[in-house]
Amino acid sequence: MEDINKKIKVGFITLGCKVNQYETNAMIQKVRTNYEIVSGDKRADIYIINTCTVTNMSDRKSRQLLRRCKELNKNAYIIAVGCYAEVSREEIEKIDEVDLVLGNKQKNNIKIYIDNLVENKEITKNKLETKENEYIEFGNITYTEKTRAVIKVQDGCNNFCSYCIIPYARGRIVSRKSENVLNEIKEIAKQGIKEVVITGIHIASYGKDFDNNYRLIDLLEEIEKIDGIERIRLGSLEPTLITDEFCRRLEKMNKICHHFHLSLQSGCDKTLSEMNRHYTTNEFIEVVERLRRLYNDVMLTTDIIVGFPNETDKDFEITYNFLKKVNFYKMHVFKYSPRKGTVAAKMKNQISGDIKDIRSHKLLELSTKNEKEYLKKYIGKNVYVLFEESDGDYIKGHTQNYIMVKAKISEEKINKIEKVKVISLEDDYLIAQ
Repeated sequence: MEDINKKIKVGFITLGCKVNQYETNAMIQKVRTNYEIVSGDKRADIYIINTCTVTNMSDRKSRQLLRRCKELNKNAYIIAVGCYAEVSREEIEKIDEVDLVLGNKQKNNIKIYIDNLVENKEITKNKLETKENEYIEFGNITYTEKTRAVIKVQDGCNNFCSYCIIPYARGRIVSRKSENVLNEIKEIAKQGIKEVVITGIHIASYGKDFDNNYRLIDLLEEIEKIDGIERIRLGSLEPTLITDEFCRRLEKMNKICHHFHLSLQSGCDKTLSEMNRHYTTNEFIEVVERLRRLYNDVMLTTDIIVGFPNETDKDFEITYNFLKKVNFYKMHVFKYSPRKGTVAAKMKNQISGDIKDIRSHKLLELSTKNEKEYLKKYIGKNVYVLFEESDGDYIKGHTQNYIMVKAKISEEKINKIEKVKVISLEDDYLIAQ
């Protein structure tokens, strides 16, 4: 059976966030001992598309890829997994090219499903389902981006923001046991990887489902003690996590990267309330001030939604002025996209696409201006860079606060942290020597 299966090629395609990327890698690890893994754009016998549903565009891309795989091999099995598959199963099942639809909690059993397809066995879905509030352990699986490793520490979200479908796709929060996280990172350190990225669907809620008071900051303090790990980078954070106590404990840690992605979404209190975000702009400013007192080189990035239902021109101007005040290094701007099944999709006063385009363009211009001004400050200064890969005549990597730097130095410096001097700015990265 194994020899026969080794001739069967399985292609994986991933849409969406780092959590999806992590889970795709986990599925590959489970499958590769019995099947040949190929790139998702190559001819394969089975295609697994790890879908995303965060926007309507994500849904569309998922559908396009499901159909495109059949064009690569008309006889291939097509399996849809992930968030879009979770919340829109009936919609995907209507796509002729799709043979099997699996939700997020079924990813862990992907090899069993593939085996059943190959052996023409009837799929017994219910037999393989997991408990609702159970963290799915894929095993000691690491998703590595160049010289950094992505570590998933939790799943799910309890916030139910009015625009967001993810709590329905991922379920309630479930946190991974700290010993499993720490064991994975210790193995990573043995491989010589120096940086870990702590990620999840809502990592600020890590530990809230535990019976004790163990929280994200407790986990970070334990990761700090692991020899070989030199940088700990945090994924997107809910602003309410950044309390005075959280900062006091961060201050004692040397490995935390001075880059924080704080999910703001709007700079207008009226809009934040309608989004069901659990903070005000004044509270957000307090978070920003805490971090800037803590680290004089801190880089702050954020997500902003424009064109949310009921967002007037005045509301947008309030947001724009607030963003100028905060002065983020970079902003990821999204045009609001109604998601079926969410509260916001049913709201009146949906905003036209033309208005969303204008508002988005204005914020992107501000973001570009901020980024250039920030980067210019580093010309002539020394920075420490973890170099990651070659790029033509250069090797490139990131500073602790996540600035891209390129330098004409030996490739032997890859996966090493080196002190270099910035000599110029080019596009959105620094040139050093």
